[in-house]
Amino acid sequence: MNHLILISHGRLCEELKNSTEMIMGPQNNIHTVSLLASEGKEDFLNKFKEVTKDLDKFTVLADLMGGTPCNVVSQLIMQGEKFDIFTGMNMPMVIDFISNDFEVSPDDIRKNAKDSINYVNEILANSNDDDELE
Repeated sequence: MNHLILISHGRLCEELKNSTEMIMGPQNNIHTVSLLASEGKEDFLNKFKEVTKDLDKFTVLADLMGGTPCNVVSQLIMQGEKFDIFTGMNMPMVIDFISNDFEVSPDDIRKNAKDSINYVNEILANSNDDDELE
């Protein structure tokens, strides 16, 4: 089975997993690797390798393109390791993985992540306009 690895600056990934589990229940196939302020690239790399060492198949969601967590893990791909990595992780992306048994195509991930961004004020304004018409 595929696993999901959440990586981030600070404890964002840990809290994203905790928040997702409030909605979706416990998730044994989701793992986190945090880059703490007191750590360097090597520390983060060692933690990532420890988390993934026994996993045959996994996908990585990172907080930020160009940040240290993404850059460190991307170097592993450049060295020949095989896994997918996406940036801009958010709760809808994680829930999408869970809902699809941890198998989501790259195109679907991008589309669903974009579709999860809404300007609520506009939705509410349009909703009020519809109410006035009735």
